[in-house]
Amino acid sequence: MRSTFTAHRRTSTTTTRTTGWVVMLALAALALGACGPAGSSPAGEVTPADWRTRLPSDWPFDIDAAPVAAENGMVVSTDAYASAVGADVLRDGGNAVDAAVATSLALAVVNPEAGNIGGGGFMVVRLADGRTAALDYRERAPAAAHRDMYLDENGELSDGLFLGHRASGVPGSVAGLWTAHQEHGSLPWASLVQPAIDLAEGFEIRERQAHSFSHSIDGLRAFEATAATFLPGGSPPELGSQFSQPDLAATLTRIRDEGRDGFYRGRTAALIVAEMERGGGIITDEDLAGYDAAWRDPVVFSYRGHTVISMAPTSSGGATLAAMAKILEGYDLSSLEWHGTEHTHLLAEAWKRAYADRNAYLADPDFVEMPLDRMISAEYGTERRASIEMARATPSSAIGPGLGRPERETETTHLSVIDADGNAVAVTTTINSFYGSKVTVRDAGFLLNNEMDDFAAQPGKPNQFGLVQGENNAIEAGKRMLSAMTPTIVVRPSGELFFVVGSPGGATIITNVFQNISNVVDFEMTVVEAVNAPRLHHQHLPDRIQYEPGALTEETMAALRAMGHTVDERFSPDSAYPYIGDAQAIMVAGDRRMLGWSDPRRGGAAVGY
Repeated sequence: MRSTFTAHRRTSTTTTRTTGWVVMLALAALALGACGPAGSSPAGEVTPADWRTRLPSDWPFDIDAAPVAAENGMVVSTDAYASAVGADVLRDGGNAVDAAVATSLALAVVNPEAGNIGGGGFMVVRLADGRTAALDYRERAPAAAHRDMYLDENGELSDGLFLGHRASGVPGSVAGLWTAHQEHGSLPWASLVQPAIDLAEGFEIRERQAHSFSHSIDGLRAFEATAATFLPGGSPPELGSQFSQPDLAATLTRIRDEGRDGFYRGRTAALIVAEMERGGGIITDEDLAGYDAAWRDPVVFSYRGHTVISMAPTSSGGATLAAMAKILEGYDLSSLEWHGTEHTHLLAEAWKRAYADRNAYLADPDFVEMPLDRMISAEYGTERRASIEMARATPSSAIGPGLGRPERETETTHLSVIDADGNAVAVTTTINSFYGSKVTVRDAGFLLNNEMDDFAAQPGKPNQFGLVQGENNAIEAGKRMLSAMTPTIVVRPSGELFFVVGSPGGATIITNVFQNISNVVDFEMTVVEAVNAPRLHHQHLPDRIQYEPGALTEETMAALRAMGHTVDERFSPDSAYPYIGDAQAIMVAGDRRMLGWSDPRRGGAAVGY
């Protein structure tokens, strides 16, 4: 899979939420098999359209909003500036990879909390002729990294795992975007970088940026260069003000003129190494010069006749998504009350089992062997499903990996692209925590990641997202840390492109992407409904169902607790983004129009033409 896209110029058109005997009766019905394998229908079944009756009256996200429709191309990202850049590339004759490259670089400027050249990511591609590819440009552990590097004298994890210079892996974003362009790009590299340079020279602060900066003041003050860059004059940029990043503009100019070497060699590399020496970090010139992105075979599986194409390890997203799907495919979810007791119970039980396997087995394929084919198979899904009891929750402590034992707020972002020829790209990129390690490279203007926390720095102990991972993902020099990022493309049973989706959210990414897919496949939702609908989450450990405010009724929560589930609202009024994720999605309608929607939880934009 190495052919170049063919790009064609198109003429512009348009853009643009009882306990007692009631619960006991419900549980008795469940125990009698009210929810069985696919094809069975419990008494009192509802149709897919009835899911709307489960929404709270005060749900803040409008499910009746009109999606952005386009005929020739669509870009959806978490920021309107970046989406516009990508759409302009499509309008100028670029293909989906060109647009993804330009949008990613623009996000490095206008979305510094996440979209950043100091991090890494994954790209999933599906060509119009059906061929697929996956590019891994995840960060790598520096050569000086070792298994116990974050343990203090008492054997406890230090905060250097996620704060400061030692928290950073070798960045992969620039190498990944360069590699994708060299393989599939059609427009000149420089033309794709220039819009990001223009934005770095100055753009007007909009509500999304103002909100992000104002909720992150303490973190941005942690290091001098970061404060100087993002808190000019000691305060965050105000709404409507001009914000310029001249050091970042200079760095992007070197990337424009020198390509990959404009980041991994020369002045930018020297600035990164100097910053490491200044703060006690361990990334060296050799680490930078030796970094390479890696082409992988994507994870491909079926779900109710649809073909799902997602990211392979070092992303855990595709395999875990497949494991969930293969467990849940044995139930007719569409016949259940959406976010009712049965539906929520099944989601949680499947997710527990999938995450238990994820945390035990998945890691960098260049370092460990994984039972990947078995984990994503229908046969294994059947085996895992057999242990689900319909009348009670299985404690996570009783759920281990099923294939034998192997020897804080996130900041990630996603973009989805479809071009005029039907080529589709899904990209998820990250610097891990909100504003990463909080370290800005002096005179280079960009933040470094804190991805070393995505390793099992102390196998068997939770990381900052509560994930309890095993030995396969322990720290080793040169190894890529496991990720939950899940850029995904869905194809209709007919073979036509259907849905492109992904999201940030740390450990919640995989369940978020699954819910979006299930929403459109099982419950026949529109792209707006699928993205705007309330979300749930379970990740095996800690053993709890998390829900967005209003996602579950009081009666449902009472029934779930009676079954043994712990149910907690996922909301913090002090959080910059208190909801689950930030999905960016494009649906291809039956008439082949592209219908795009950007998650209102954070405020991005879909732009098409």
